[in-house]
Amino acid sequence: MQGMIRALGGLVLLALAACAGPAPPTATNPTTTALPPEMVLPPPPRGPVQCVPYARLVSGIALRGDAWTWWRQAEPRYARGRTPRPGAVLAFARTRALPRGHVSVVTRVVGAREILVTHANWGNTAATRGRVASGVRVIDTSPGNDWSELRVWNGDGFGRVYPAHGFIYPGAGGAGA
Repeated sequence: MQGMIRALGGLVLLALAACAGPAPPTATNPTTTALPPEMVLPPPPRGPVQCVPYARLVSGIALRGDAWTWWRQAEPRYARGRTPRPGAVLAFARTRALPRGHVSVVTRVVGAREILVTHANWGNTAATRGRVASGVRVIDTSPGNDWSELRVWNGDGFGRVYPAHGFIYPGAGGAGA
């Protein structure tokens, strides 16, 4: 009987521990920073997902096709620019490393040269391919501070420099709005 009570008590403690929230943000672990109230992310899809459908779902920007085409497609329908804003889609350029480009959604502006994004299918390992990652740090490394060159946190540090077109803002507006 005492064994059953101990086992039940252990299960209760385990259940309570599972209810604990994420670790609080710290200076050494900024990826745990809470999202701003205006950015509520949907739950991650159950199966593998590509960056384009995930960015469309999160941002509401109704573009289709490979990520590298989004910048051009957005021109008549959405405002575009070089200033990060929560909810904007960051459009990466097509490169040898990113033959289809990449898109991610800004969830927080940390500073003039750092943002947090959520995106899918970033990485080249079985553990990262097709998965959603949130609170990912991205830094502007462009000489002109215009977000045309950036680096993405990969868990061990910031990876290579990637060229980017800029930010596509949700809502109607067209180019230059």
